[in-house]
Amino acid sequence: MRTVTLPAPDDFDAWRDAARPLAAAEVPPGDVVWQVGDDAVDLFAGNAADRAPIPSATGGLTVPRPFIDLARNVVASNDPERFSLLYTLLTRLRAEPRLIEDRADPLVRRLDTLAKNVRRDIHKMRAFLRFREVEDDQGARYVAWFEPEHHIVRANASFFVNRFASMRWSILTPELSLHWDGQSLSEGPGATRADAPDGDPTEAVWKTYYASIFNPARVKIGAMLKEMPRKYWKNMPETALVPQLIATAQARESSMIETARAADTGSNSAAAWAALREEALSCTRCHLYKHATQTVFGEGPVDAQLMFVGEQPGDQEDLAGHPFVGPAGQVFNRALATADIDRSRVYVTNAVKHFKYELRGKRRIHAKPGAGEIEACRWWIEQEQMLVRPEISVALGATAARSLFGRVLAIGRERGQALTLPDGGGALVTVHPSYLLRLQDKAQAEDEFGRFVADLKMAKGLIAA
Repeated sequence: MRTVTLPAPDDFDAWRDAARPLAAAEVPPGDVVWQVGDDAVDLFAGNAADRAPIPSATGGLTVPRPFIDLARNVVASNDPERFSLLYTLLTRLRAEPRLIEDRADPLVRRLDTLAKNVRRDIHKMRAFLRFREVEDDQGARYVAWFEPEHHIVRANASFFVNRFASMRWSILTPELSLHWDGQSLSEGPGATRADAPDGDPTEAVWKTYYASIFNPARVKIGAMLKEMPRKYWKNMPETALVPQLIATAQARESSMIETARAADTGSNSAAAWAALREEALSCTRCHLYKHATQTVFGEGPVDAQLMFVGEQPGDQEDLAGHPFVGPAGQVFNRALATADIDRSRVYVTNAVKHFKYELRGKRRIHAKPGAGEIEACRWWIEQEQMLVRPEISVALGATAARSLFGRVLAIGRERGQALTLPDGGGALVTVHPSYLLRLQDKAQAEDEFGRFVADLKMAKGLIAA
């Protein structure tokens, strides 16, 4: 019997370093006991009296890439058999390299389920963790309490470092704690709920914002509880409002229909929008904030019937802090005027809020946002959509379409058609104004400008309809 002692319950590298030579030496899974420190985590651990040495590392062992991805997630599971299950699959893969693709195999299916549960827990931590502000001898510090179901705290560390790089924060969990001082990350022992603060003044802003975006017409209690289980509610300030909001949903829906776009609703939405914009100004959801001058948030009335979504701010927008003020913005304004659309009555924003560029000498040249950057910024677009609730959203270009629909759309195929967003809102897709600037042929440029104006008129007509 061989006993492998791992230093931490989520240490994938240690498991891999031990499993590789064992599998290469063809040690049967039943002859290996896995444990973390002095605590056995394998159901086969028992009293292993005869402990054979672990074979030395050896080369020549290769596995499919999907197995590595699967194993990284499974190791973070709280299943006590996870290490032995992974090792069993590893040994079988030597004889059956394509086994990892067989979702009907009981072992593969079970490991897939463990990995899925871990990924879900990772998402829950990112979605439901809330920081509270406290004061220490160095000033403001933000502390959060979270109770994960799996060993996912270290796996999530880089997300919170990147997301809140400019803050000093601590995340407390029963298993371990993470501490970020603005420069380096450190770990500490586990904590209790009593070690975390109960609340701070910023929670009033969150509650105002959440109450403003809560749409009673779309309340689906079962789906909400599935995505936001009650166990997380006690740590989230906005969830204190949920029972009352649900209880009054029907009445609020009727009132909302009768008094749509009333002045009081507009003022509440405006306050929530201001809070959202304030938060966006310190956004670090992706790396683009490190090089851009500032966040360029959306602008326009919060009761706008039309929302236009572009790709990202350009050089002039980045410097000015306002969307569509550069050359493409001038084309956009001219097209709006030709289509008899008042820009002051529409909401204008971008799929990505920071300027992505490449330096060529002293010039900053536009660089197309990647899928990761679009996805990181989708949260802001979703919040803008929920606050403004436009009747029609117009995607200006492929990046904007991908952000609004959550998938790649072919502009040429979908252009000119009335579409429906995933949340049920109306939408159109068309080209980005910068496309018109790149056309060299004058006649073609005039024709394409005419098509662009026709698209804007169609969007306006859909509102009238």
